[in-house]
Amino acid sequence: MTQPDDNTPAEPMAEQPSDMPLPSDPQAIFLGGIFVLAMLTAAYVARDIVLPMVFAIALKLLLQPGMDLLERIYIPKPLAALAIIFALLGAIVALGAAISGPAGAWVARLPEGVARLHERLGFLWQPVDALLQFVHRLENIGATGAPREATGPLAASAILSTLFKGAQSFADGLFTTLLFLYFLLLSGDSFLRRLVEILPHFRAKRQAIDISQQIEHDISAYLVTITAMNAIVGLATALVMHLTGVGDPMLWGTFAFLMNFAPIIGPALCMFVFLLAGLLNLDGFWSALAPAGFYLLIHLAEGETFTPMLLARRFTLNPVLVIVSFVFWFWMWGVPGAILSVPMLAILKIVCDRLRPFAALGHFLSG
Repeated sequence: MTQPDDNTPAEPMAEQPSDMPLPSDPQAIFLGGIFVLAMLTAAYVARDIVLPMVFAIALKLLLQPGMDLLERIYIPKPLAALAIIFALLGAIVALGAAISGPAGAWVARLPEGVARLHERLGFLWQPVDALLQFVHRLENIGATGAPREATGPLAASAILSTLFKGAQSFADGLFTTLLFLYFLLLSGDSFLRRLVEILPHFRAKRQAIDISQQIEHDISAYLVTITAMNAIVGLATALVMHLTGVGDPMLWGTFAFLMNFAPIIGPALCMFVFLLAGLLNLDGFWSALAPAGFYLLIHLAEGETFTPMLLARRFTLNPVLVIVSFVFWFWMWGVPGAILSVPMLAILKIVCDRLRPFAALGHFLSG
């Protein structure tokens, strides 16, 4: 029996460098960097079109199981797509109608609630006022003429104008998103068929189908899981708001459900709003802290235990890069970008894991 030569390197060590090849051509790296910068610049400049399109793709992945179910019961594809669109639009309108009344009542209470907050949080206002006066004096240093006075509260007309512009922008974005979504549900698979047809080799065709199926399967499962967990968070928050005496559980449950889609900033905003709601509506100091405290427990149970346990086998993303992606897309597209940051990062990892030239990047994205 022949003994192995000790000087011969082991086979895994010999193949390891070729498993994740790093780019060595400076020209390719330079052109790739320019291409990425151009794509990001286009995404920022054309965000009014690109953002609804990306949202429509995410909604398509979320609603694809429902579309498949309707097709399995022999409903024609155009009717199934219309049914899903109208169901989604009906849910949005129903939620808006259900929370508009309580939200308007809370907004009407804000002017008189400012005095109550000032009274209950008086120990915090003194250092804040001192800091604001210091900053105001720094702004007036070197200025000619009389010192500038701090601007007063916005006029009612300015507030109404801001709300009207926000509602108009939301309506425009919603219409564009639903339009894209309908055609993606109706004929989104045609893009994959055309791509497979133009690819020259059978291996490339099979790889394109594999990447597409993996993205649809994993991202759809991720979005369905996140939506279900956020619904549970909303129901638990509504119950907490009812039991603690804050009231309007439908409003606060819907608010927690929607904000939980945005990592970090959503739960932080919920904590702040629930703290203000408790201070405005409840008498005792510790009772006022209870709504925010119970929501924190709900968020920790969901965000640190149940959701990671459900998604651990499907997604192992680098947590540092998750934060970087969140901050970057929040800067690019605001709250919608923060909501889409994790799905886009997961799609990038799926693509990189299955394309050999980008295997090193896929490994870098892994948790």
